[in-house]
This record gives sequence, C-alpha cells and structure tokens, in this order.
Amino acid sequence: MSFIDHLEELRWHLIRALAAVLVFTIAAFLAKDLVFHDIILGPSRTDFWTYRMMCKWGAYIGSDALCIDELPFILQSREMSAQFTMHITTSFVVGLICAFPYLFWEIWRFVSPALYDNERSISTGAVFFVSLLFMLGTLFGYFLVAPLSINFLAHYQVDPSIVNEFDINSYISTLTMLVLACALMFQLPMVVLFLTKLGVATPESMRAYRKISIVIILIVSAIITPPDVTSQILISLPLMLLYEISIYLSAIILRRERKKEMAELKALEERERIREEQEEKERLEKPKKQLPLDQQFD
Repeated sequence: MSFIDHLEELRWHLIRALAAVLVFTIAAFLAKDLVFHDIILGPSRTDFWTYRMMCKWGAYIGSDALCIDELPFILQSREMSAQFTMHITTSFVVGLICAFPYLFWEIWRFVSPALYDNERSISTGAVFFVSLLFMLGTLFGYFLVAPLSINFLAHYQVDPSIVNEFDINSYISTLTMLVLACALMFQLPMVVLFLTKLGVATPESMRAYRKISIVIILIVSAIITPPDVTSQILISLPLMLLYEISIYLSAIILRRERKKEMAELKALEERERIREEQEEKERLEKPKKQLPLDQQFD
C-alpha cells in the first residue's frame, strides 16, 4: 500500500470518528435538561446521589460530619453569549467522552494492519480494557472526586466576608478537569503493561516506590475530601487498589516475557544442536565418499 493509500485510509478513519463524536454531540445538545440540570449541575446541589449516600453512611456510623446540608455558592453567567457558548462546548465534551470507545477502536483499526499476529491479539484486548477503564474512571471522577472537590472548594474561605459567586464556565471547566483526570488516571494499569513490555517498569521497582505512592495518594485524597477519615478512605482505596493491580499486571507480563524468552532460547539451542549433529554426520561420511569403492568396506 502506497503512502497516498495510507493517507486515504486515515482520512476515512478520521471521518468515521468525527461522525461518531458529532452524533453524540448533537444528542447531548438536544438533551439539554438531562445534560445540564441532571448531570452537569447535579454535584452543585445537596440532593446529589453522592451527598445522599454520604449522609446515609454518616447516619449508619454515627457521624453527622458526612451530611452536606448546604453548598455555599451560586453560579453566574457574566457574558451575554456565555450560556450558548457553554452549551455548545459542553455538548462537544460529552460527545467526546461518549464516543471515546469508538474513537479508540478506529485508531486500532488503522494501526492493526502494521502489527504482528501476537501484537494484534494484545491490541484487541487493549481496546476493550482501555475503554472499560476510561468509563470506570469517568464514573469514579463524577460520583466521588468531583462532588467532594466541589464541596471542599465551596466551603473553603480565607475570610468570611468573601462570598462565593462562581462563573458557570469556571464550574464546568473544574468538573470536566476532575472527571477527565480520573479517566486518564484509571489508565495506569494499561500504561504499566506497556512500560513493562518495553522493559521500563518492573514489579520490583513499583514495589520499591509503593510507600511513596501511598503517601502521594493520601495527600491528594486529604486535599480534595472533607476533613474526615471516611471520605479520604473512599478516595484513596480505589487508587491504591489500582496501583496494586498495576504491580500484579506487571508481574504477569514480565513472567510471560521471561517464559517466552526461555522457550525461544531452548528452541534456538535445539536448532543449534541439530545443526551440529548434522554437520558431524556429514563430516564423518565425507571421507568414505572420497575413498575408492573397494576400500570403503575394508
């Protein structure tokens, strides 16, 4: 296939990917009440699912600190065209998130012809797991990290005289950043798998930095959660579990790579042994062929 043919194929992959994003973007634009009132603005209200579950959990363990009775801020739109522009950009982001599995699949379809059979089988699994981890990270960010962060930022004050009147664009950009950051953070197992394949990451190195990683996770959890241990645990435990899963995956991949190398080495040694035996056999038969016929059987 020529370079022009590759460009033509890439063009069609991009067209299909953009068409998928456009379909989800239009759907999000038309479903304005669902996207904005229920999803985008959900974490800004005290009746949000996460806050209600936290309050129920607080009642179960006897801690009123987990109940969030108010979020002391109001949202404003300070420009005439801000809400219309925000409607378009937010719909595009929602469309991009919803179309991500298909986008990644289109990338794989373009790259896969250049891969070997074993690499193609690994990539096929990667499409599923990358998409799954992306969606799990999105849900984790939306239902845990984002509402707890919004609650923390809404209650944080340097002086009681300052009133929180947030711009709607600031609120949406913060929410988007938190959700997408978690979606990318949940790709850690796939990144570790790739780095292990390259020989950069090993289970030993990840275990050596485990304590440092736990400290970083706890610090981040303490910053974005209310001042109670339970909320910090809700955030930190999934991240720690993700790190441990990455170590386990790295160990499995490394063990398989070593077994594969040992099998290839044994196969190479076997081929070398057969070649040497064949050469030895030919060397022993060669002098007999050079002797006269009546002397070969003396």
